[in-house]
Amino acid sequence: QVQLVESGGGLVQAGGSLRLSCAASGRTFSPRSMGWFRQAPGKEREFVAAISWSGSSYADSVKGRFTISRNNAKNTVYLQMVSLIAEDTSLYYCAARDGAISQEQRQYDYWGQGTQVTVSS
Repeated sequence: QVQLVESGGGLVQAGGSLRLSCAASGRTFSPRSMGWFRQAPGKEREFVAAISWSGSSYADSVKGRFTISRNNAKNTVYLQMVSLIAEDTSLYYCAARDGAISQEQRQYDYWGQGTQVTVSS
């Protein structure tokens, strides 16, 4: 069974930083692509960033502020978030798939439970 476990969320003031982590485990699981999505109260879940073995992709709203990276040896993906704003407040989900990098959440096969990020203004 594949598991994705997020950590690193919390409460931070506007302008601050947080680093989210997502560890993938289970059988011999080494996903080709991993991504971060987020869902704010009353809103649909949206793409944040994704990374594959060959590159990365970002939503326009986070470009220049968020950086996605991965440690393949640890099957872990990170999301470094700086210059946080109130609009970044959301439940952040980690996702993984064995295919190419994608911004479409329906293409991801595995999901974590989410970690809450709250930015106070």
